[in-house]
Amino acid sequence: MDTIQAVIMGFVQGLSEFLPVSSSAHIVFASAIYKLVIGQSLSAGVESEEIFFDILIHLSTLLAILIFFRSEILGILKGFFGGLFNKEKRNEDFKIGLFIIIATFFTGVIGFLIKDAAHTLVETPVIVSLLLIVTGCVLFFSEKFKKGNKEIDLKTAILIGIAQGFAVFPGLSRSGLTISAAIFNGIDRVKAAKFSFLLSAPIILLASTVYPLMETDFKEAASFNMKAMILGAFTAFVVGYFCIKYFMRFLSKSTLKGFAYYCFITGMAMTILFVFCRHL
Repeated sequence: MDTIQAVIMGFVQGLSEFLPVSSSAHIVFASAIYKLVIGQSLSAGVESEEIFFDILIHLSTLLAILIFFRSEILGILKGFFGGLFNKEKRNEDFKIGLFIIIATFFTGVIGFLIKDAAHTLVETPVIVSLLLIVTGCVLFFSEKFKKGNKEIDLKTAILIGIAQGFAVFPGLSRSGLTISAAIFNGIDRVKAAKFSFLLSAPIILLASTVYPLMETDFKEAASFNMKAMILGAFTAFVVGYFCIKYFMRFLSKSTLKGFAYYCFITGMAMTILFVFCRHL
């Protein structure tokens, strides 16, 4: 992995992790297109260096979440542990903390059941492209059938957790599915996005460490281009932080339809590109 590739991948991860356009799809696309540019076969397997770099850039976007929502996270932790031992202290922060735990449990169950099938798609850009189109459909119809302005309840938290579980498939946007699930259940966009981002913290930590660390061959670590990967991870952090900041502002004024159209166009374009490349 060279510096240019690492920075590009870090930028793509930071930008697409929080926008409802599927960071996993864009990482697959960026990696596949880079391989085409340098003349490498698309059928080449995923190397340990790529897996390790994927861990780094996901942890970088996790750090962006923790810093941006630091006051909310501290409030939730304080409210949850305070209410855990004293019913009189069970406030809104306690409920949100509990809902995050419950939603994460359902995410873990769904993710565990389908992770093997999802993992194989990383090497199949055409399928990932088609799933990105599915993400566009979900975003479009969530806005079309938007209703109400409720607070998040247990039922909604469970549905959001299930939706997040299916986002283990590259091409199905985690933020897109979770925000849409909330909107379908009467939650406004800003509240939906905030819960989605807070919910992503434990799952990013687990998904970007436990499973990838099992797949990484650390005997090869000495040959990794650490300078390039650290620069790429820093890029992911900076881009991710500002992406959260401006996306939250955007949602207070605009709809998700623009992202739906983007998913449609990009999904179709990538489908055509990779189908064409397979026949070269």
